[in-house]
Amino acid sequence: MSRLDNRAYYDDFAGWYERERHLPYHRMLDDLEVELVERYARGKDVLEVGCGTGLILDRVARFAARARGIDLSSGMLTRAATRGLCVAQASATELPIATRSVDVAYSFKVLAHVPDIAGALREMARVVRPGGYVIAEFYNARSLRRLVKAVKPPSAVSETTHDEHVFTRYDDARAIRGYLPPELSWVDTRGIRVITPAAAVLRVPLLGAAVRWAEHRLADLPGARDVAGFLVAICRKGT
Repeated sequence: MSRLDNRAYYDDFAGWYERERHLPYHRMLDDLEVELVERYARGKDVLEVGCGTGLILDRVARFAARARGIDLSSGMLTRAATRGLCVAQASATELPIATRSVDVAYSFKVLAHVPDIAGALREMARVVRPGGYVIAEFYNARSLRRLVKAVKPPSAVSETTHDEHVFTRYDDARAIRGYLPPELSWVDTRGIRVITPAAAVLRVPLLGAAVRWAEHRLADLPGARDVAGFLVAICRKGT
């Protein structure tokens, strides 16, 4: 199957990107991610790598001292700019940010689509101050979500493009450790989407509320978090 380069894929996706982000499944993922960033970034200078249309960055900006974002896609950034956010067009592997200039650099749903993952993590580590954090989310190779993705038909992201038109990588914890630059130490983990079998479950009255409750409590539980669909590595930069 032919693939699009990442810039073209996300420019095409930009028009549909927010069509389902109001639904319970996506709201749950966003809540779990924002909650994690707040633990480390309240009152701090932060950078979002792959900010898309700014849905996460807009929420982070409410508790951070300064919040900036970069994205490869001009289509995505056009929407982020309308939210009044500080954003710039750039690649995750070439951040236009000064060395040691932010306290936290984070990335969600992006690094799995970056072929030079080690280069992206080096850049995130470079811009973080000593003692600061890199929060990096990966698609977990050891998860139910990966099995579901393997058997389900592609999901459309525009009238002409679907989610198999973009490079996607799944990683386990061992692979992730191999990508980290030496100045980063993996100090904690959050698992996102531990037990949700399908997004539609979250729309079912009572059942959806129970699943959401469970996801929030399992996210930081060793063992459970390790099989989550999205594996988030919280890494601290050495002093």
